Amino acid sequence: MKVRSALGSRSVGGQVCALMLIIVTLLVLAAGATLSLQARSSGDSQARASALTVARTVALAPGVQRALESRNPSTTLQPYVEKVRHRTDVDYIVVTSPGGIRWTHPNPKLLGKHIGRSLYPATAGRPFTDRLPGITRSAPSIRAAVPVTDDRGRVIGIVNAGVSIPSVGRTVGRQLPVIYASTAFALVLGGGGAALVARRLRRQTHRLGPAEITRMYEHHDAVLRSVKEGVLIVDDEGRLQLANDEALRLLGLTPDAHGRQITDVGLPPELAGLLASGRAATDAVHQVGDRLLVVNQRPAERDGAPWGSVATLRDTTELRALTDKADRAYARLRLLYEAGVRVGSSLDMEGTAQELSRVAVPRFADYATVDLHEAVLRGEEPGDRESPLRRVGFSGIRQDPPLRRVGERVSAFPVTQRAGGTGQARVVAVEQLPSYSDWTPQEPERVGWLVAYGIRSLLTVPLSGRGVRLGQVAFWRSGDAPPFDEEDRSFAEELAGQAAVAIDNARRYAREHATTLALQESLLPRGRPEQQAVVAAQRYLPAPGGVRGDWFDVIPLSGARVALVVGDVVGHGLHAAATMGRLRTAVLNFSVVDLPPDELLARLDDVVDQVDREDTAVNGGVGAVGATCLYAVYDPVSRHCTLARAGHPPPALVHPDGSAAFLDLPAGPPLGLGGRLYEATETQLPEGSRLVLYTDGLVRDRERDLVTGLDHLRDALTDADPDPERACDAVMAALLSPRRTDDVCLLIARTTALDERRVASWELPPDPEVVARMRAAVARTLADWNLEEAAFTTELVVSELLGNAIRHAVGPVRLRLMHNRALICEVADGSTTAPHLRRAGSTDEGGRGLFLVAQMVQRWGTRYTKNGKIIWTEQDLSAAERAPR
Repeated sequence: MKVRSALGSRSVGGQVCALMLIIVTLLVLAAGATLSLQARSSGDSQARASALTVARTVALAPGVQRALESRNPSTTLQPYVEKVRHRTDVDYIVVTSPGGIRWTHPNPKLLGKHIGRSLYPATAGRPFTDRLPGITRSAPSIRAAVPVTDDRGRVIGIVNAGVSIPSVGRTVGRQLPVIYASTAFALVLGGGGAALVARRLRRQTHRLGPAEITRMYEHHDAVLRSVKEGVLIVDDEGRLQLANDEALRLLGLTPDAHGRQITDVGLPPELAGLLASGRAATDAVHQVGDRLLVVNQRPAERDGAPWGSVATLRDTTELRALTDKADRAYARLRLLYEAGVRVGSSLDMEGTAQELSRVAVPRFADYATVDLHEAVLRGEEPGDRESPLRRVGFSGIRQDPPLRRVGERVSAFPVTQRAGGTGQARVVAVEQLPSYSDWTPQEPERVGWLVAYGIRSLLTVPLSGRGVRLGQVAFWRSGDAPPFDEEDRSFAEELAGQAAVAIDNARRYAREHATTLALQESLLPRGRPEQQAVVAAQRYLPAPGGVRGDWFDVIPLSGARVALVVGDVVGHGLHAAATMGRLRTAVLNFSVVDLPPDELLARLDDVVDQVDREDTAVNGGVGAVGATCLYAVYDPVSRHCTLARAGHPPPALVHPDGSAAFLDLPAGPPLGLGGRLYEATETQLPEGSRLVLYTDGLVRDRERDLVTGLDHLRDALTDADPDPERACDAVMAALLSPRRTDDVCLLIARTTALDERRVASWELPPDPEVVARMRAAVARTLADWNLEEAAFTTELVVSELLGNAIRHAVGPVRLRLMHNRALICEVADGSTTAPHLRRAGSTDEGGRGLFLVAQMVQRWGTRYTKNGKIIWTEQDLSAAERAPR
């Protein structure tokens, strides 16, 4: 009954055990079983020792470890192992990977195939032996498996060696004949039992071997308990066949859910419908409770027919949170990078503040405002915490929030109100404005407006750069936007820190720029000098990027003449402005002595050269490099204009009929090259002509060369308004480039002509008797000009100057009177010796005349001509004495 019960057991182990018990019992009862077992035991021992020795020898052989670590171990090991097998006369030597893949085999067709038998415990690093059917021989063999380890003790291969067991029959055949019958009977009985067991095993295990069954069990156990993903198997009728522990945990199911309909176990309808449908799904996201699950499902088949589906579940709740956090951090880093690129790209405080507000909206806040101290906007440092603030930056998702506009004065928020003083300002995030007690008492109505508008959260950050309190920046959020948190506060501090450095750089630049502009303005002409030779208008614009060395001048000269000057110093900054001031002073000094234009430029060239040498010699400084200049002298009496230029663009002349052209002047080298000659050109200018002087900043920029700029200037001057002021406006509007980088200087002078009736001239012989006659002629002339009250002084001046000219000079003498803004008296002679003013002693009989003349006139002086010199005087005329023009 026990045997029948064992045979009828569904357990494979029980059936095998019962059959083996019967076989062993029959063998024991056999008469020759004892001898046969002893022989067999001896053969087994010899076979195990031999197989283990060969396997260990191969495992420890040099080069085996290196071959197993190579890409294709079979290439090296196959010939070597076969050679060893033939020499040792073993049944087989098979080298496999820890996973059972054959690297060597007597049959090369089986290389790369799975061995199909368990290698444990060799895979754990321990050698073992077992009994297996032979490979190259029909007799059974003893297999010895020895692991091959690397330098770290990790198993990288297993050497399997098999040795056939010697025939027991030859050992015991001579002893007992009965052993044949017993053996035959045992073999027949064992074969029948084995066939029965094999038949049952094939039916119950679907023709799977023991190793495969073991592996399937291990995998099944790992899926159910070890895998961190949920696994569900649902059959084609929608019943839950399997759910591992992770699936039960993720879905909140109990073990009794197995066998039930998947739609009845309490899952969300959408997920239950997906699992019941059996359709394929990839990374489908479903919410189960507070978990976010990703579901992948594939249909399953059995014997080629559809059979349910297999689904895997993965919990991505924490991963999604981490991903969102990483995405947010990346977005913040990208925003900081963009802020570093956009904010502070120019040295403009207001532009930098505006860029700061724009870069924060809408990715960080719904609204952003930037307020700076008014002292900072002037380039100064705020003196105290009460320094007023002015809004200079605003940006928002809407343009109508109840916030103060750009340009308005604002008060500091309480959290940053110490930003203008000596205290350390704080950064505070206000989650709910209605509950913000520090602000509500100050402007309760504005808080109400903000709340009614939808603004709920505020984050304020002080702007401080290099220890200087610059102002504050505020970020606002409205609607359903989350309130500011600690991460937002840290980000806002970094953003404000970048902007504060840029704003402070702009502030320091503004201060230096203002200082340089003040210096340049102090060096440029202020007001318009009194002169009637031309009607002049000028425009001067400093370079946006810094002060440069352009200048202009309208200089009254003796004889009612006027000098027009425009110059340009190479370089920019304080050095160029200072050099410009020195050159302008030099031109003024040279014009006082009435140097001709070409000679004046030669002297100015020496000055630039000297300045360059001085600057280069001091601490290795950079010299002035050079300058250009255009100098013109216009005489309203003769309407002659003498011009010379040193590397400067040519002047333009607009004729009274409106046509414009450029005067053909020798260019001359720029100033500062040293030892160069300049050539002057004299031209006749009709009354009402307009002489246009300018610097190259007007006609040349990055997008326009000099030739194109001159063409545009000529077009703008053609038929321009005769009034110099309106003509300047028209030229600036037509030629001023928005991307200019240089100073722009423009001087337009409309010429006038002195009425011939206001000029009296006499050619006189060098005879002392003419002095008396000329006094009378001068008196009559002044009477015609209604200047009788100036007759006494003028007669004394004429007497003294004519007397000195006739007494000391040579050549012809000429006397000329001109009634302009002043009464001008000129005496010309052929001598180049200039008179000198001196004080006569009490006993001297002469020497007092020129002294008296200097006391009675406003100005006097000497200028040299090609044929000699001219001594001139100017007498100021009161308003009552001036004749109506």
